[in-house]
Amino acid sequence: MSEATQNQKTIENQQHAFQNAKITVTKNAVKRLKSVMSSDGKDNHFLRMSVEGGGCSGMTYKMDFENKKGEFDKEFESNGLTIICDLKSWLYLKDIEVDFSDDLLNGGFKIKNPNAERTCGCGTSFSA
Repeated sequence: MSEATQNQKTIENQQHAFQNAKITVTKNAVKRLKSVMSSDGKDNHFLRMSVEGGGCSGMTYKMDFENKKGEFDKEFESNGLTIICDLKSWLYLKDIEVDFSDDLLNGGFKIKNPNAERTCGCGTSFSA
């Protein structure tokens, strides 16, 4: 196989991986999120995942409830929950997993991000 053919294959594989990446929310996290949505009167809302500048590592995760999708939002379904994400944030959030633990010492939402080069101790910020 020629080098040009190998490079083309590599590009195609990377494009395929990017297009098929997703955001996963575990059953524990979905249960907690739906409970919060219900108590806030937002049963028919989506979970919006995004990132913004700030935090001790450079970028912070943001989770909100919204009832409208943006024109260019990516949309996913995970364990019965619809997740939306803007394209800019998507570059940093593709293939993340959101989990939840009610452990007294280390409880709360935890995000496993394969795109992060460095994360902070509190787990709410990262750099890529």
